[in-house]
Amino acid sequence: MSDVPRVIEIERLAYPSTWPPSAYRKELQDNRWAHYIVLRDKHILEEQSAVPSESEKARKNRPFPLSLLPSRPAALAPSPDLASIVGFAGLWLMVDESHVTTIATHPGHRGLGLGEFLLVSLIDISYNIGAKWVTLEVRVSNHTAQNLYRKYGFREAGVRHRYYSDNQEDAIIMWTDEINSASYKQKFLELKATLLQKLEG
Repeated sequence: MSDVPRVIEIERLAYPSTWPPSAYRKELQDNRWAHYIVLRDKHILEEQSAVPSESEKARKNRPFPLSLLPSRPAALAPSPDLASIVGFAGLWLMVDESHVTTIATHPGHRGLGLGEFLLVSLIDISYNIGAKWVTLEVRVSNHTAQNLYRKYGFREAGVRHRYYSDNQEDAIIMWTDEINSASYKQKFLELKATLLQKLEG
């Protein structure tokens, strides 16, 4: 729940239309079929954690008796934990199908393979929760995302007309083959290994 403000911030930067904050809270609290993850940049976390906050500085300079009193948290900057979030993704399990609900990365961290890493993480979750297929919708104009999905075995299966409320754009419905098939699993593991090698390099 504490990650929601940063998730909303990234979503607003990434997409023209966004979910209301209450939607994420409802997803996390009430939807037992929902699975959401955040991606943290450990370098941001380490850098920000190394710099003492204003409240920490004030606490260190207080006389002894006052240091025992609780202090109000400073609202000047996001905590290192929140600032380190650079992307998020989610899915719903519907019987034996994983429906990807969202994938977003901060605009300042695009082109690094992080969106692909989030997709791989959702497919991994799909294996862990017993899904047989993965499906999603993507804007007809979002060729970059479509190419990524095709790379991971998604195929076009139809169109949802006027699906996006901000501009009435159509959505392409995409599905994988059965993810437990030997051919899909082998290809997925190869792609995942290549991606992890790239991200670690």
